[in-house]
Amino acid sequence: NKDLEKIKGLDHPHFKTGVIDLIFKADGQKGRLKAALDRLCAEAEDLTRSGVNILVLSDRKADATHAPIPALLAVGAIHHHLIETGLRVRTSLIAEAGDVRETHHFATLIGYGANAVNAWMAYATISDLGQKGILGLDPEQSFEAQEARWFETYDKAVGKGLLKIMSKIGISTIQSYHGAQVFEILGLGQEVAEKCFKGTVSRIAGLDFNDLGEEIYARHHAAFSKDKATPRLDTGGVFQWKRDGEAHLLTPQSIHLLQYATRKGDYDTFKKYSALVNEQTQKAMTLRGLLTFRKGKPIALEEVEPVEDILRRFATGAMSFGSISHEAHTTLAIAMNRIGGKSNSGEGGEDESRYVPRPNGDSERSATKQVASGRFGVTSHYLTNADELQIKMAQGAKPGEGGQLPGHKVNDWIGRVRHSTPGVGLISPPPHHDIYSIEDLAQLIFDLKNANPRARINVKLVSKAGVGIIASGVAKAHADAILISGDNGGTGASPLSSIRHAGLPWELGLAESHQTLIKNKLRDRVTLQTDGKIMTGRDLAMATLLGAEEWGVATAALIVEGCVMMRKCHLNTCPVGIATQDENLRKKFTGKPEHVIRFFTFLAQELREIMAELGFRTVNEMVGKVEMLKARGGISHWKYRKLDLSPILYKEPADEKVGQYKQRPQD
Repeated sequence: NKDLEKIKGLDHPHFKTGVIDLIFKADGQKGRLKAALDRLCAEAEDLTRSGVNILVLSDRKADATHAPIPALLAVGAIHHHLIETGLRVRTSLIAEAGDVRETHHFATLIGYGANAVNAWMAYATISDLGQKGILGLDPEQSFEAQEARWFETYDKAVGKGLLKIMSKIGISTIQSYHGAQVFEILGLGQEVAEKCFKGTVSRIAGLDFNDLGEEIYARHHAAFSKDKATPRLDTGGVFQWKRDGEAHLLTPQSIHLLQYATRKGDYDTFKKYSALVNEQTQKAMTLRGLLTFRKGKPIALEEVEPVEDILRRFATGAMSFGSISHEAHTTLAIAMNRIGGKSNSGEGGEDESRYVPRPNGDSERSATKQVASGRFGVTSHYLTNADELQIKMAQGAKPGEGGQLPGHKVNDWIGRVRHSTPGVGLISPPPHHDIYSIEDLAQLIFDLKNANPRARINVKLVSKAGVGIIASGVAKAHADAILISGDNGGTGASPLSSIRHAGLPWELGLAESHQTLIKNKLRDRVTLQTDGKIMTGRDLAMATLLGAEEWGVATAALIVEGCVMMRKCHLNTCPVGIATQDENLRKKFTGKPEHVIRFFTFLAQELREIMAELGFRTVNEMVGKVEMLKARGGISHWKYRKLDLSPILYKEPADEKVGQYKQRPQD
């Protein structure tokens, strides 16, 4: 804050500073926010033309009658306005913003044009916490010295976070990231995107300036309310469930119902769990929650293909041995091998002892072996002991980041399996260093097919704008299957900023991939799979109608094994023996293959009931029949009533000769 005051007070022939107040009248009238942004743009243009080459965009003057304009809206609008008027290169933008706290806030501001950011409220909060003794005061040091150290620690954390974010996209300097706009918008209307984030993709529209104004008015009223009973801050609960906090799909109640149902084999209790989760999805927690089924021509349940056939379409998520315990990993493998599905080794290799069946016939061998950027544990023996080889291009929960295993979780056993050194952290690079084009990917697919001619080659992609074109390239590269991974998966070991801000819903990526593959007459050459918090039969039905014929389930499978969502997966302290290598904690693992089998059986049975209601006899008949979906009626909440779901519900025209699911083998 002191540094910014020096900039504001500059007296230099070559540098002239001007301040623009990011506030507007908080009287609840419509149109105020857009008018204020227009005023900001005009002020910025006038100041720049008058020779001001440092513009400080400040929201410090917000008070009881004036609400602050979100810094990102202001920076984006001014940045693009100055570009359009040809003035952007003549001035710098500094955001002096109270709504900046996390690394994502800094990244978006820089990405949309800010040259520098002053998170004045964050610094003020740190100082206040220090004065109250919450950060620990040292009586032998002056408060000013300690405060400077706290600020330095915060700055260092933000800097490291920005480096992490930049590395995801392959950018190594802040200058290259500045104004790069490497984002996608979810839930903002075209009017907002065009004025403040010009050139950024916003596929499903959403809030306009008046709606954003409503949100700002609500926060402003809460801050300046004269009602003493009004809490000063919301409970939060964004990253972990809290009773009065942010809504989550997985709550203590839903976890209890799922675990009870699968341990007792109680389908009625599973239906209660399913109803609870499906009801929650309608609170705008997922895009599929805003969709519903059209009325079909019901058939008898007996006419629908049996559970046993559906079970073969399931796969577990790619969770490595190391990220989860041997017991948790092998339990999933045994269960999936019993039902004919596929468990995934993850990128951590696999102990060779698991290739030998148990005396009772059970197999701990993962059917799918993953080949990731770090190539940990990848040997010729590993590749030949697989029914499917999966090339992981990215992870849905943290696209652009490689897998990370802290050194304290790399014991002698894991080090041997991964062919690495015990105690040393293992970080996979974001990209494959031998893949820089679709031709390079085709070469790896060719090599893997030669390493194991019997194995199906699966390429894991993430949901993003343009993934359909990528999927088409992967199909032409002779992959046999394509996985579109959504943002809601991943364990609690993923970085918090990635869990919150990275990735996109699988509904968007899956629909685009299916549509593009149909358009290019490639859909019948590949199996399309999706994953990312698929938890109920309704989720399976939605995924199938949008184009998937196979489904990955990971988080719910871990819940069935005993996970209680402590979100301590990276600390090696999992209290139920799942995400830990601690021998004492591993003894607390209570999961059994039977529990997992019951879960997938219940999912398949619930899907069959929906299929019967819609009139589908087989899953293949159901794939891509998006005309059986529609936007849910009665959406009245102002925050999501303007969403446009037509990109998801679009049916790509095709003649009858174009297959909707895999029908032709790749060579």
